[in-house]
Amino acid sequence: MEKIIQITAGRGPAECMYVVSKILKAFLKEANDSKLEAQVSQRTAGTQANTLVSVILVLKGKNVEQFLKTWEGSILWICKSPYRKFHKRKNWFIEINSFEKNIVKELKTNEIEFKTTKSSGPGGQHVNKTDSAVWATHKESGIKVFVQESRSQHQNKKIAIKRLAEAFQNYEMQQIENQHFQQWKSTTDIERGNPIRTYEGMKFKRKK
Repeated sequence: MEKIIQITAGRGPAECMYVVSKILKAFLKEANDSKLEAQVSQRTAGTQANTLVSVILVLKGKNVEQFLKTWEGSILWICKSPYRKFHKRKNWFIEINSFEKNIVKELKTNEIEFKTTKSSGPGGQHVNKTDSAVWATHKESGIKVFVQESRSQHQNKKIAIKRLAEAFQNYEMQQIENQHFQQWKSTTDIERGNPIRTYEGMKFKRKK
């Protein structure tokens, strides 16, 4: 089984972004201990050093759903702010969501528009004078890549397809992240008040 996991601070302040970075480490460790493969595919840096606004992972292996039963939902960290000395608030919430891998669209070659051009750059007579360089554009999203590594137009097209697929995957992940951010904004205080996990203090000890 394969799932996409999003850990997000939503609209939360730096303290929540700190929680995201700490939870990511705990999540990866527990996934490894459970013989699951967890790979970070995208992360958005927070406003403070070593903090994250959000992170997206791909989680693979047996018993993924069972593993997520103890993770998915709101997570609470109870601690005095490490960034604002006199701030009274001590409860900081983040959210973990999961969704099916198959909702991430795959790039299809019939969605790509190719244009060829002459290779550019230094080299004088050594620059390829034929139209071997390739522009590849995903027509719907407008994502473009330019490849001129090879003197072969065919080879450059193969490289362009691979790079465009990677760029498109990141684009799709960003769209999903934005969608879940909108869901986070509409989450009620009651839902945030029922955490699936609670951690305490700067040592980030889990409360049983």
